[in-house]
Amino acid sequence: MTQDIQFNRPFMTGKELYYIAEAKFGNMLAGDGPFTRRCHEWLENKSGCDKALLTHSCTAALEMAALLLDIKQGDEIIMPSYTFVSTANAFVLRGGVPVFVDIREDTLNLDERLIESAINQRTRAIVPVHYAGVACEMDTIMDIAERHGLMVVEDAAQGVMATYKGRALGSIGDLGAYSFHETKNVISGEGGALLVNAPTLAMRAEIIREKGTDRSRFFRGEVDKYTWQEAGSSLLPGELVAAFLWAQLEEAERITNDRLATWQRYHALLEPLEVKELLRRPIVPDECQHNAHMYYVLLAPEIDRQKVLNELKKNGISSVFHYVPLHSSPGGERYGRVQGELEVTNRQSERLVRLPLWVGLTAEQQEYIAKVLTRAISS
Repeated sequence: MTQDIQFNRPFMTGKELYYIAEAKFGNMLAGDGPFTRRCHEWLENKSGCDKALLTHSCTAALEMAALLLDIKQGDEIIMPSYTFVSTANAFVLRGGVPVFVDIREDTLNLDERLIESAINQRTRAIVPVHYAGVACEMDTIMDIAERHGLMVVEDAAQGVMATYKGRALGSIGDLGAYSFHETKNVISGEGGALLVNAPTLAMRAEIIREKGTDRSRFFRGEVDKYTWQEAGSSLLPGELVAAFLWAQLEEAERITNDRLATWQRYHALLEPLEVKELLRRPIVPDECQHNAHMYYVLLAPEIDRQKVLNELKKNGISSVFHYVPLHSSPGGERYGRVQGELEVTNRQSERLVRLPLWVGLTAEQQEYIAKVLTRAISS
């Protein structure tokens, strides 16, 4: 019997509306109220960062990072092409040039072995993107950055509750960006956060986020009035968003464990297809603890991906591919430059299929998905 299985179903813990009502009756709807402070404290304690600041999106957090780094016209920023457009846009808006470097065969993360060949006198920063909540090889990347005097901005949009050698993703580089979009593990509809790990950037981050003013210092009683200090924008979310997020952060451990169990079930169900070399399952290096943000497979080269997606859809399963590599898009060709051939990016992006994964997906539904996928690939 055909089922109807969504690709994503936003999960609510049950406390979101209660906390939103609490914020409303507390007469605090603008940003940086009690719920925002709770979220900041949780993020700082969980990640170990110097300062966490909620933003209205991960895009906004990345744009703050570009401002903090004083990116100017012609500055180059090394990043993968296989990422969401916000990774590049944040720097392009400041006149920066994304330099697209190929990804690794195993994790689909930025290939750290190719970074140094892309560095020149215009290079200002490296932006590793932790794909699927699996960490990039951060020790090597940080070593390269230190030797060349570069900043590191972790795009950890998919990395909440994931670690590299025991360290929270987003807390290793100079700056890190999280997403709480409804497609992520921990959500607030829209929303994000900037993690500031370089203490020298903390005060400026507060100022940029508050329209370029020292308003936060004024509310803490550190100055007798607040004034315009530098270029900034209104980047903080309202308190209702923070209240929703707080309900999620309280249950972040449970949400992650549920997703990990679902991920492991897929991994076991699809092993026979990998043994037959019909697909490749995700690879997670030993030093990485992922967060089960997604489960994807890489189809064998001879398999027609679109036909597989069509077969899944025909059987009520919503499944998708992922990014169109930025270097092959009109914006990427206009604003960026390519370092190397990007052979792995081109090849893997055309083979990847993402399967439904959300809290509440049942074992029976996963078995059905695996059965339909097996039939689609075999035919």
